[in-house]
Amino acid sequence: MLELVTETTFGEIAALLALAAVVGFIGLAARQPLIVSFIAVGLLAGPSVLGLVQSAEQIELLSELGIALLLFLVGIKLDVKLIRSLGSVSLLTGLGQVAFTSIFGFLIGLMLGLDQVTSLYVAVALTFSSTIIIVKLLSDKREIDTLHGQIALGFLIVQDLVVVLAMIVLSTIGIGASDDGPGIPFVLISGLVMVGTVFVFIRFLADPLTSRLARAPELLMIFAIALAAMFAAVGDFVGLGKEVGGLMAGVALASTPFRETISARLAPLRDFLLLFFFLALGSSLDLSTLGSNVTAAIVFSIFVLVGNPLIVLIIMGTLGYRKRTSMLAGLTVAQISEFSLIFVAMGVTLGQVSPDALGLVTMVGIVTIAASTYMITYSHRLYDWLEPVLGVFERKGTPREPRDAAVISGAKYDVLVFGLGRFGSAIGRRLKEKGISALGVDYSPDAVHKWRSLGLEAEFGDMTDPEIIAELPIASAKWIISTVPIQVQGLTQEDSRRALIQLAGLAGFEGQIAVVSHNEEETRGLASAGADVVLEPFELAAERAVENVHLQGTESGSRSLPPKAY
Repeated sequence: MLELVTETTFGEIAALLALAAVVGFIGLAARQPLIVSFIAVGLLAGPSVLGLVQSAEQIELLSELGIALLLFLVGIKLDVKLIRSLGSVSLLTGLGQVAFTSIFGFLIGLMLGLDQVTSLYVAVALTFSSTIIIVKLLSDKREIDTLHGQIALGFLIVQDLVVVLAMIVLSTIGIGASDDGPGIPFVLISGLVMVGTVFVFIRFLADPLTSRLARAPELLMIFAIALAAMFAAVGDFVGLGKEVGGLMAGVALASTPFRETISARLAPLRDFLLLFFFLALGSSLDLSTLGSNVTAAIVFSIFVLVGNPLIVLIIMGTLGYRKRTSMLAGLTVAQISEFSLIFVAMGVTLGQVSPDALGLVTMVGIVTIAASTYMITYSHRLYDWLEPVLGVFERKGTPREPRDAAVISGAKYDVLVFGLGRFGSAIGRRLKEKGISALGVDYSPDAVHKWRSLGLEAEFGDMTDPEIIAELPIASAKWIISTVPIQVQGLTQEDSRRALIQLAGLAGFEGQIAVVSHNEEETRGLASAGADVVLEPFELAAERAVENVHLQGTESGSRSLPPKAY
């Protein structure tokens, strides 16, 4: 049957896509990111299992285009303005994690019997964390705007910069070790010419050209893909490699106002083409030889899963962040990324490391990505288990956490509002108009800043953190209002509200609690949990809307009445 399917390239590709869909569905059920499913598809389709991959040249071509596009999308996020505004914590944490992982990873490689070059490649590969996976998981948990989420995104940018430098350096080393390739002076001059071309393009052409192309969005996407492919081809021709060329193409468009649009529209194409990278990877691996790397893979996996979060905990604790913030940020780097595989694959192409090294890093990738997905998903439960032993990583006073001077000085408030989004902000403004003192609390630094810009007092904190609740002036408040949306900090909405009700009682709160609900079942459950008032924003809004329309429709001359806002 398989022979009939793979008689033509089209049939082969169709079979591979069908296999990817099935394995992807299983991975989705297991709450695993697509990259794990893609690696599994590559191994299953390889010669050691199903042997579906026959059109190696065509798949390799799509694989190379996928790599160029992936690096292009990394480069397009490396905006110079963003790099300039990178916080010291992101810079220090990112560089510290990279230095720690690469140095100790290199030493572990030598202890396991790997040669120096292979140990270096593996160590550097272990420093990269998957931006795609981390952003996806943090978005699903609504933690992108949290303090630890913003710090994590910051040191991911630092890692991306390390990717650029490492690829350029090792490409140059590979050229120097090759007798038949272009010489190092030629490559360096070509690299400077490419950088100069990118600078001129950014300075004079990027904005006006993309603005004109944006009138036809499809043409803008074609131009972006063409630019990535062209730079990748030039980079490959001069000896820098397709990866570096793709990165430079992305940087060329990073300062344009359309970079987010380009990135969002090309992301599905990137994911599709990356499938072929893993198919090419799987077809080149011999599973029978992976058994010799099991011990090394286990050691490196434990090192990444434990060592990377640990160094982030140490650095952030030294800088003055709370142990909770430090651990939640540290867990995001407990895996390697697709860049790790591409990086080592580049070393194989340059002839600097053997395919066994790629097999080793692939095994580490499967283990760490699969395990860290659950670690990040259940990060708050993991913190609760480990919290008693994490005090050593926290400085007294946590000076770097955003704290409100009024709260620290012991000010009292009539109402505490948790959740400073649109609904919470509207409640805060109306309380202020009525002369009622209110303190807003949110885990997003941006939300806290916006509240303060409205002339309202706000405090940074997580409503499910017992330490935060204990520090707030909760005992003297008359009301607690929670407007927290559907999901917060990885918990379901009802879980977070029940946690607030319980923690408030433990902190000595004797007033009344109002929480948000979106259906009758939630309302009954929250009432039984101890909520005094359950707000249903959609029902309230619908009721006022109908009332407003009814009144305006029955009054004489209602058509001339000005619109009212509620």
